Amino acid sequence: MNNLTLVIMAAGMGSRFGGLKQIEPVGPNNEIIADYSVYDAIKAGFKKVIFIIRKENLKYFQENITKKYQGKIEVLFAFQELENIPQEIKLPKDRTKMLGTAHALYCAKDLINGDFVLINSDDFYGFDSYKIAVDFFESSNDNYEYVSINYPFKITESENGAVKRGVVVENNGFIEDILESEIKKENDKLIARSLTNDKTFEINEDTLVSVNFFGIKKTFLNYLNEKFNAFIKKDIGLNDEFLIPNVLKDGIKEKRFKIQSKTSKSNWMGITYKEDLPYLKDKINELIKKGEYPDNLWK
Repeated sequence: MNNLTLVIMAAGMGSRFGGLKQIEPVGPNNEIIADYSVYDAIKAGFKKVIFIIRKENLKYFQENITKKYQGKIEVLFAFQELENIPQEIKLPKDRTKMLGTAHALYCAKDLINGDFVLINSDDFYGFDSYKIAVDFFESSNDNYEYVSINYPFKITESENGAVKRGVVVENNGFIEDILESEIKKENDKLIARSLTNDKTFEINEDTLVSVNFFGIKKTFLNYLNEKFNAFIKKDIGLNDEFLIPNVLKDGIKEKRFKIQSKTSKSNWMGITYKEDLPYLKDKINELIKKGEYPDNLWK
């Protein structure tokens, strides 16, 4: 069994949510979504968790979130800040937006010493996803083979508006492309608009989408470093981002690695809008009643 690390991206603000949704209570004892992710990871055999946060939130995380995990899993923190770039690079003075999910991982790379799973802090993935990841790591002997754990779109949509998802294009169980898109219902059809070129295309409820649950070998970090050094030397504007799905797509196209596509049986849940909160809380209570989670995770 690998000494697996869970890497949780928790540095972003939820613009459509209207606040720091990563620390919004969703469980009956003020558990946040990341508490359920860490609980599932421990149950699946993970030994370490790295939270990628803003430095200003460290004290809050230590006192209100990760203190509960003491003795159950090793906890480390990485800090995603705009100044975490090569010294000679100067960003626009007015830039306040973080540099994206792949930059978040770049900020944590020196703390990762083995295989790892990368997730969003504000997504509830369910235990089956962690089990699939562990099974993958135990069975894969190829250091340049990774895994993406995906969900049918119908499980990841919001009744409260459009959502951003990576539409998965796969072939014989491997990913060929991830089309980062904004998806919304129009005239009873699901229309995806590419965030890359603005083109639209239709999907259906069972189309697989990526919600940033990736099982990755340590070999990826060298490639990530190469790609970030190339990205940051470009003329970076106020909104340019260095994103995990784009880096993974580049690696596939360049034949630097391959990515298995797996489908989770768990229910994905997340918070895009404040109006998503009641549904999420109700669903977690249902899982507790079914006995899938204890009433108090860390009692």
